[in-house]
Amino acid sequence: MRSPLLLPLVAFSLALGGCIPPSDSRPGLWLSGPSSELPSDWSFTDAHGEIALEVRAPHLLAHSVTVWCASLEGQLYLGARNPEEKHWPGWVERDPDVRLRIDGRLYDARLARIATSDEIERVRAAYAVKYELPPRTPDSPPMRYWRVKTRGE
Repeated sequence: MRSPLLLPLVAFSLALGGCIPPSDSRPGLWLSGPSSELPSDWSFTDAHGEIALEVRAPHLLAHSVTVWCASLEGQLYLGARNPEEKHWPGWVERDPDVRLRIDGRLYDARLARIATSDEIERVRAAYAVKYELPPRTPDSPPMRYWRVKTRGE
């Protein structure tokens, strides 16, 4: 027989732990912090090695991860190395509305996958400069990139 306190206890536990932030390779749940408008120039992110990304997972819980980012001409780009080995890139493809946490502030945004080779190469170059990456080789892991934009775009 189930205890009548089990459901409230589970709900209370989820409420307490609901804002578990991601850390390096450990995913988290909902991101927390004060909301901000999307900036017109994302170059301030050059000072941040990692930012947090919250996506809508198919289950009822939010899923957040840390990702690398690079700005290019004021635009912000996010990338995923080995995207087929992770769940979140596929979830972004199904629902591109995301939340970012940068320097403690939250930004509601939409991710647009970039597909043109010219833009991909420019973003790769920005990543290489920011993270001091070696030149790509045929053995380099696959990458997928998205541009951050407003949800209305």
